[in-house]
Amino acid sequence: MDINTLRSVVTVVTFLIFLGIVGWTLSKRRSADFEEAAKLPFGQDD
Repeated sequence: MDINTLRSVVTVVTFLIFLGIVGWTLSKRRSADFEEAAKLPFGQDD
């Protein structure tokens, strides 16, 4: 295996991880958790 093949494999794997993260953040199951997390800074009283 030469270096260019290794670079290609790493690029494809990284892109698949990126697509997985995007899919995870846009899934309907996670939206309630993200909405709750977005409201955390406003829920604290000093």
